[in-house]
Amino acid sequence: MAPVFSTTTLYAPQPCSSRRNQPSLPLTPSVSLSCRNLTLTKLPVPYSIARSLKSPARFLTTTSASNPAKELFPLLQAPDGYREKKRENGDLFPSSKSGQSWIDEHLPRQVQPYARLARLDKPIGTWLLAWPCMWSLSLAALPGNVPDFKMICLLGIWALLSRGAGCTVNDILDVDFDRKVKRTKTRPIASGNLTPFQGVCFLAVQLLLGLGILLPLNNYSRILGASYPLLYCTYPLMKRITYWPQAYLGLAFNWGALMGWSAVKGSLDPAIVLPLYASGVFWTLVYDTIYAHQDKEDDLKVGVKSTALRFGDSTKKWISGFGMACIGNLALSGFNANLGWPFYAFLAVASGQLAWQIWTVDLSSSTDCSRKFVSNNWFGAIIFSGILFGRVWS
Repeated sequence: MAPVFSTTTLYAPQPCSSRRNQPSLPLTPSVSLSCRNLTLTKLPVPYSIARSLKSPARFLTTTSASNPAKELFPLLQAPDGYREKKRENGDLFPSSKSGQSWIDEHLPRQVQPYARLARLDKPIGTWLLAWPCMWSLSLAALPGNVPDFKMICLLGIWALLSRGAGCTVNDILDVDFDRKVKRTKTRPIASGNLTPFQGVCFLAVQLLLGLGILLPLNNYSRILGASYPLLYCTYPLMKRITYWPQAYLGLAFNWGALMGWSAVKGSLDPAIVLPLYASGVFWTLVYDTIYAHQDKEDDLKVGVKSTALRFGDSTKKWISGFGMACIGNLALSGFNANLGWPFYAFLAVASGQLAWQIWTVDLSSSTDCSRKFVSNNWFGAIIFSGILFGRVWS
C-alpha cells in the first residue's frame, strides 16, 4: 500500500532551561504516516529541527516514500551535534555543504569537472610525484648550497601537470572499471559529467603545457621529460596484465629522481641517481600497496590486479622488505653524494615514520589505509629536509 500523508498541529517541547519560560509555539505540522501495518502520528520533533522545518512539503521531499520511517527516525531522534560528532569520527559521510572542496567554492561550474579529473582537490598525488624531484635537486646542489629555487618551481609545476595528465589517462582507459567501484564511480568521466572525448582534449592541453615547462631546461632533461608520458600513459594497462602494477607505478612516479639531477648537471651520475630512483620505486611499492587495499574487494569483482591481491595476508611482510630496501638505497645514494651527518639523522626519523605506517596500518579499514597513504607526504618532506641539511653541512 502506498504511504498516506496527513498533517496535524505540533507544539515544540521545552528542550533546555533557556526556553523554560517561553510558551509553546505552534510550529511546522507533524507528519502522520501509514504504510502497511505501520502508523506514525504526531512524531516528537526536537526544537532545533522543528524550527528549521518551514513547510510540510519541503520536509516530505527529503524522505523516502518507500520507507519513510527509516529516514524519519534518525532525523527526528538525533540530538544536536550528533551528525557533526559522527562525521569527525569518520563514521558518517560529510554533508554536501561541509564536504565541498575549494573547487566547488571558487571555480566556475564548467571548469569543476576538469579540475576533479586532474585531481586538483587531492594534492597528495602531486606531492608524491614532486618529492623525488626535490630530493634529486638537493643532491645535485653544490656542497654548502641550497637547490635552485627556479628549478624547484619548474619541476613542481611539471609534477602538477604530469600527475593531472596521468589521472586523465587513467580515467579514460578505466571508465568501465570505475563505474563498478564505489570509490571511483563519481569520477567525472565515469559519472558522465565529462565525455571521453572531452577527457582526451583536456589531456592534450596538459601534455602541451607539460612540454612547455621543459623548454627552459637542458636538452638531456627535455629528452627525459618528453619520454615520461610513455610511462604514465601505459600504467593503467598494467593492472590488467600483472599483479605488480604498483612496481610500474613506481617507475613512473619517481621519474623526477632522474629529472632533478639532469636539470642541474645536464647528465646522470649512476652511483647517486640510480639508488635514489630505486629507493623511490620501493617507497611507492609500500604506499601504493597500502592504498590498493582500499579497493581489493571491488578489484576482485571487476578483474583488476594489484599487489594487495598478490600479497594478501602477507602484505605487511612484503612492504616491510620494500621499506628496508627504500631506506638502504637512500643511505647509499646519500653516502655516494657525500652528504653530511644531518642527512642520516633525518633518515632515521623517516625510517621510524615508515615503520609506523607498516606496523600500525589496518589493512581491513579503508579509512586507515587512506590515512596512512596520505601520511607519506611527511616521509617525503623528512627525506627532503635531510638531503637539504646534509648538502648544506657537507
